[in-house]
Amino acid sequence: MATNKQALLLALSLSLLASVALGRQSQTRLSRAQQCRFNQLTRSQPSRRIESEGGVTDVWDENEDQFQCAGVAPLRNILQPNSLSLPNFHPAPRLVYIERGQGLLGVHFPGCAETFQSQQSSTEGGREREQGRGRSGQDQHQKIRRIRRGDIVALPSGVAHWCFNDGDEDLVAVSITDLNNEANQLDQHLRAYYLAGGQQRHDRRGERGPENFQNILRGFDEEFMAEAFNVDREIVRKMQRQDERGLIVKVREGMGVIRPDEREEEEEGEWGRRLNGIEETWCTMRLHHNVDDRREAEVYSREGGRLNVVNRNKLPILRYMDLSAEKGHLFPNALYTPHWSINSHSIVYITRGEGQVQIADHRGQSVMNDRVSQGDMFVVPQFYAATMKAQSNGIEWVSFKTNGSPMRSPVAGYTSVLRAMPLQVISNSYQISPGEAQNLKYNRGRETVMASPRRS
Repeated sequence: MATNKQALLLALSLSLLASVALGRQSQTRLSRAQQCRFNQLTRSQPSRRIESEGGVTDVWDENEDQFQCAGVAPLRNILQPNSLSLPNFHPAPRLVYIERGQGLLGVHFPGCAETFQSQQSSTEGGREREQGRGRSGQDQHQKIRRIRRGDIVALPSGVAHWCFNDGDEDLVAVSITDLNNEANQLDQHLRAYYLAGGQQRHDRRGERGPENFQNILRGFDEEFMAEAFNVDREIVRKMQRQDERGLIVKVREGMGVIRPDEREEEEEGEWGRRLNGIEETWCTMRLHHNVDDRREAEVYSREGGRLNVVNRNKLPILRYMDLSAEKGHLFPNALYTPHWSINSHSIVYITRGEGQVQIADHRGQSVMNDRVSQGDMFVVPQFYAATMKAQSNGIEWVSFKTNGSPMRSPVAGYTSVLRAMPLQVISNSYQISPGEAQNLKYNRGRETVMASPRRS
């Protein structure tokens, strides 16, 4: 009898927990549905600029309706040559596109070994380090990666990272942070936990600024920190100080980090593509993939344009982050045919050129009909139908997707939904003749989502 009562209580408890969980899921779905109710979408520019010694950080307003709907926070870092973006981590995964320049990226996974060591290090040097007498120039650290223009870079949540611009031009990195991702158990606000530096609490006009980009080490007692690192308090004071340098600093001591040469890195990238990521481990996993390679285009039209996709198959770490990206290029006057996304929101950033964008909602109303140009960003919510037409100089963009394997359904073209329907269905749906239905279905030949300009 006691066993039966225990089983009944256990069943009731599980039922209650399941009801609570379903209730939370329903509330989440309802909340997101309410966030995606708007009458107008528009191109967006950064609302705030954080100036630092070695560059600037442009922040879009995460409270805009379209970004609230997608659950993302956009950001753009511009690093001047010989400048370092200070080490930090964030509670939600971030996907980055390198718009311009090149540099070195350090991403440091907890529990992974320091597999890179200088040629100068030796057993003797190792003993000296253990005794606190390590010589200058001897170092060990985790892998450093080369990033360059066109790279999609994946930064998992909670993993510390930094970036150094060792090139001759500014390094421009545009990113979205997926605040709705299950890895983020905090609220829906953009945060970055810095291990050095930090944003000034007051801007140059004396106004109090947001405090979401601060040095977390300042929150600890000086004595505790000195004991934790076994160093003098003076070093701790330097670690905790807040100066005028900001989030991106100029490097004055040089950056002699250890990394493979370019050829080794390229060979490693090719090997990773051949293995398709199966043999990768967490500590050595590839974190970036270039989307500017024409040979890897998923969609190509000689007169229309091309589309490169980076999903969980090309970059396996994205299966853990459930994000992806695509790089699009429309040739002059070409058209990205009307389509909708089946399983993701799209956050679109224009990298070059100009185009006309139209988006329609479920009510059959136009929620966006704007001309967009370089630097503009906008959101295409899941299931909203969208199209884009390039102007006379063409247009390029990068689109961040909130799913690791995005799927689209085009309305026109070789793989379109109308192409898959019988002629009689099309004819009766639009009250057109079979001949007109034939033209509607087949006039685009084998073109898919990239349509060449219409000929008069």
